[in-house]
Amino acid sequence: MLRLFVGIEFPPELKLRLSLLCSGIAGARWLDPGNFHLTVRFIGEVAEDVAADVDEALARVKAPRFPLRLAGAGVFGGNRPNALWVGVERDPALVALRDKIELALIRAGLAPDQRKFAPHVTLARLRDPAPGELGYFLAAHAQFRADPLPVEQFSLIASFPTKAGSVYEDQADYRLTG
Repeated sequence: MLRLFVGIEFPPELKLRLSLLCSGIAGARWLDPGNFHLTVRFIGEVAEDVAADVDEALARVKAPRFPLRLAGAGVFGGNRPNALWVGVERDPALVALRDKIELALIRAGLAPDQRKFAPHVTLARLRDPAPGELGYFLAAHAQFRADPLPVEQFSLIASFPTKAGSVYEDQADYRLTG
């Protein structure tokens, strides 16, 4: 079995820039900067033959290159924040790519994704963060902006859980068109 997701990987300089945000909240479990990415579609655990079907389906996805813009910071979990993230500006090209990937995965036999697409980059997992520290972090990084990232491909990535956190391994890359 493989635990898979479709994502957009970041260059080292963007991972470094994001890593500089990762402090100031006691008890936060900051992700390893090497794991920063944008998940386009989480797939979950699949057998190797299904993974091969997924690869074939994703290889047929045709979509144009586009710039990705990271902006702002926020949390998931409402009154009990459990994840801290940097946002992704809405872009019709990103949504179109996600929709094409979703359709390809459904055609490959996967169930439709029931979650709303909320593009973000997870920085940390939270457990009972101090409200003052969290509020300060969000205020300090509300205006965060990264230079546009030219997205020229997306990837099928395997996730291997370890005690220190997940390790990601590229399975295949799919080029976008000019």
